[in-house]
Amino acid sequence: MTAPLLALALLLSLAGPLAWRLRRSPAFITGRDGRLSTSTALALAWTVILVWLLLTVLAHGLTTGAGTDYFNADPGPLSPLATVYLPLLGGPYTALIGAKAVVGIRLEHGTLAKPAPASPHRPLRELIANDSGRTDLVDLQYVALNAVTMLYVVLSFLSDVHGGLPDLPSQLWALTGAPAGAYLLNKLATRPNPVITAASLTHDTLTVRGGGFTPDARLELNGTPVPTTA
Repeated sequence: MTAPLLALALLLSLAGPLAWRLRRSPAFITGRDGRLSTSTALALAWTVILVWLLLTVLAHGLTTGAGTDYFNADPGPLSPLATVYLPLLGGPYTALIGAKAVVGIRLEHGTLAKPAPASPHRPLRELIANDSGRTDLVDLQYVALNAVTMLYVVLSFLSDVHGGLPDLPSQLWALTGAPAGAYLLNKLATRPNPVITAASLTHDTLTVRGGGFTPDARLELNGTPVPTTA
């Protein structure tokens, strides 16, 4: 009973200060628009869990006096690392890199604009919401299914700390890989809404800056179209 309690205490000592820090200054997991980034948050969560697993297994092997025999056993406590957990990180990190690439290309081509956030504090709801603030079904399933897989890994490990990194049923792999693919495809397929980032009036010219405008975008004044150039 002692080993699971110590492992849980180590998890809290890692996740607690990180969560407190991110709550005060969430810039580390925000996108270019200042909103919480779903892909970054999940990649960070999986990284923290893997670091916790490795530190706990290392501490358990050293404190129990098992020595190198414990780590060199076949199968050993770290056996699933290369075959399960490193590939498991592949889904969230592929989604993270892909999403950043999509946003960067759209910003470069002027089809997307990211206004500055109005407040430094970001609600967790942004993890499952689109740029309009509405719940996005693809983001929701990506977060929910990854959370289920994380819970399975944590509880399985706490139930048998001596056994090392818990192996995962093949069915659970789909709960991270498939949602990551759907998340990335959704980023590619979603047409961004037009965003106005600034407006200025010089003499008789009104300049509107932003992104996501179509070639036939026009400006109306009290319902009357005015000559517009892009």
